[in-house]
Amino acid sequence: MLQSVLLFLLLLFPFLFLRLKHSRNKNKLNLPPSPPRLPIIGNLHQLGTLRHRSLKALSNKYGPLMFLHLGHSPTLVVSSAEITREIIKNHDIVFANRPKNTAGDIIFYASKDIGFSNYGEYWREGRKACVLGLLSNKKVQSLQYVNEEEVAIMTNKIRSSCFNGGSVNLAEMLQTVANNIIARSVLGRRVEEETAGGNSNKFGELSRRMMIQSASFCYRDLFPSLGWLDVVTGRIGRLKATAREFDALFDQVIEEHRKSEISDEDNDQSDEKDLVHTILKLQKDGRLGIELNQDNLKALLLDMFSGGTETTSATVEWAMAELVKNPKLMKKTQEEVRRVVKHKSSINVDDINQMNYLKCVIKETLRLHPAGTILFPRMTSTSVNLRGYDIPANTTTYINAWAIQRDPKVWNRAEEFLPDRFIDSTIDFNGQNFEFIPFGAGRRICPGMLFGKVAAEYLLANLLYWFDWKLPGGAVNEDLDMTEVFGLTVSKKFPLILVPTLYLP
Repeated sequence: MLQSVLLFLLLLFPFLFLRLKHSRNKNKLNLPPSPPRLPIIGNLHQLGTLRHRSLKALSNKYGPLMFLHLGHSPTLVVSSAEITREIIKNHDIVFANRPKNTAGDIIFYASKDIGFSNYGEYWREGRKACVLGLLSNKKVQSLQYVNEEEVAIMTNKIRSSCFNGGSVNLAEMLQTVANNIIARSVLGRRVEEETAGGNSNKFGELSRRMMIQSASFCYRDLFPSLGWLDVVTGRIGRLKATAREFDALFDQVIEEHRKSEISDEDNDQSDEKDLVHTILKLQKDGRLGIELNQDNLKALLLDMFSGGTETTSATVEWAMAELVKNPKLMKKTQEEVRRVVKHKSSINVDDINQMNYLKCVIKETLRLHPAGTILFPRMTSTSVNLRGYDIPANTTTYINAWAIQRDPKVWNRAEEFLPDRFIDSTIDFNGQNFEFIPFGAGRRICPGMLFGKVAAEYLLANLLYWFDWKLPGGAVNEDLDMTEVFGLTVSKKFPLILVPTLYLP
């Protein structure tokens, strides 16, 4: 017995020594300021349901560069434009990886999309395929007819509501049109064709479910030894169920495209040269530096859905909510749109290019309500010194765009919706102005910002040209509820429901 105890202590001593040495070495690091933490969970209890707001409140106390311990995950929080600039300009490659994520592994095919995948050759070639097939300036222009056709369908539905004198669920309509725009551009078909009875609500619900689940907490992301709780609580099952539904749709579409290529027949239900068609052709012609298998391709397709549906619809919904809440700004924007369009029967791209104030409205909406309030998390690939602080390797990094874009040191009257601030301003969201980064910056900047910008501007212009808007039931505009709900994008908690009146030029 004594020998067993001595043997146990002998084996335990090196382990304790290494743990103590590791702890002392860690304590020697000059880490950024951090709030007091609890055992095991660290600072996890200090994150509310709206993380961007919780992190901003903490950064107000502990500074714009803050270190948190979220379970077993060391986390850096950045809440200033200056520090973001330093990261992107001096350490972008170090901060270019992604933390491991359960949702990314299950829904996004083992994180083989361009959102969740680490920086490297696969990411570069996957991004290249999406840019060539959907997101380049040339491709966005060639797909403008999709925007025009889908928005026309939406405005016709709203006209019917005008004749009936009823209200419309604008949030639902925007989700449907955004889903159809991205589906036709990516898959070559409207998603309404994928649901029973010609109703696209099922796909919209699936898309929203995916966005919420992708941003939800999983135990194994922060407490690897407690991953079994994700199974017991049903989180893994729900993620897998969502993945299966997308998987079935994508398998069917890819197979149809492969058959179409083999037979060289035109598919009447497919828009010419959608993303699936383009990627298959790029691969066939040997223009990609990597070989994409079926799951790789489906991961890229899902990326385009997650980045192109909820973000566009949420941005336009927030813009309409802010304009309804501010009638003078609504009037000013509508006057510009109607002055440009005059008595034409439709709005074209040349018209949009003349709507400078409408573009300011979109910019101000993205400033106050960025779709990704916290930019997609990054992870350090090596240790790095940032502003005199030691940042260890494998540190998850949150850049709080929402806090940066409401910084009163940078923005005058930062909490107010003031589109006029962008008149004659050179500030843009292309990643060069670090006080305004709704799409991110550096190597990991969102490649779809042009696609989203064009769709949002065209949607908003049509809503403002063809209709006047008011809240139902005589509600006061200033009392419109602007409560947020958190997901991969932050949208309105309560859908925007408005009463349209047809405008007669």
